[in-house]
Amino acid sequence: MKRFLRRALLVIVGFLLVVTVGSFAYNAFTDGTAPAPDGLKFVQAGDVKTRYETWGSTGTPVVLVHGSAESVDTWSLLAPLLAKGHRVYAYDITGYGYSERKAPYTVEHLAAQLLGFLEAMQLGGPGQPRPMLVGHSLGAGIAAEATLEAPERIGGLMFLDGDGLPLPEGRSIAQDLIVPPYRTTLYRMVLGSDWLLRRIYEDTCGPGCPAMVVDQWVRPFRQPGAEKAVWEMTADGIPAVQAERLELLRGVPAPRSVVFGEFDTQGGNAAETATRVGAPAATIIAGANHLTPISHPSEVAAAVETLAGRQAS
Repeated sequence: MKRFLRRALLVIVGFLLVVTVGSFAYNAFTDGTAPAPDGLKFVQAGDVKTRYETWGSTGTPVVLVHGSAESVDTWSLLAPLLAKGHRVYAYDITGYGYSERKAPYTVEHLAAQLLGFLEAMQLGGPGQPRPMLVGHSLGAGIAAEATLEAPERIGGLMFLDGDGLPLPEGRSIAQDLIVPPYRTTLYRMVLGSDWLLRRIYEDTCGPGCPAMVVDQWVRPFRQPGAEKAVWEMTADGIPAVQAERLELLRGVPAPRSVVFGEFDTQGGNAAETATRVGAPAATIIAGANHLTPISHPSEVAAAVETLAGRQAS
């Protein structure tokens, strides 16, 4: 038995040694970053140098706050529709996209970036128009926290495919077990697998979505500091707002709405979210999954118009 255990231990140690050497070699071979696209616009938002984009020139302002693993580009189909009657703004939250990566990645810090962005765009201040915030997935929690911190600056709030709550499972055991250098190897292998990325995109977006532009989604994750930011941001789930704090939105005068895809299993419960934040019954987009700004931009734009009408009334 002792001989068997000794041999088993040697096999395990040998396997770990091979895997570790292979991991270091793979990481060295794949080391490097990708250049950011040309023509990006930046502004100082709070303490974060922030990439942003704008559309339209007149009408009630709408500020789009993207979700996890997303960026300004997530809104490329929706924003032009909204721009027909609104001034539309979108920015990359720190930790994703092309904005400066700056910890801590707490919902309070991300909300401070959003409020700083509003200040930079001259929105929501004294004598300035109050914007509607549209938060998708993770962005719903950021927009909610910003609204709670500065309700007088916000003209409306939409929870789009997101309930603003922490993930129910919280911290994953895999985050404790997958340590460097294996963490870097896993990160780069996922980014290098077009097939896997397309599969994740198709499962998340649903049938009828436009084909995934892999480089558009992957390039931000190859920016300097991107991997470190991803692990830090997801260390304890995702930045979010506790349920009892979200309930305080019931006392905020700005109108609120909840919009979910019919088959969305990632954003939470639409009906419960509407009740929690004191919004009307949730709008459910038929046939949609979690990425409604991409799969059903016309329906989302119509929901934003409905919210705008409530703001004006």
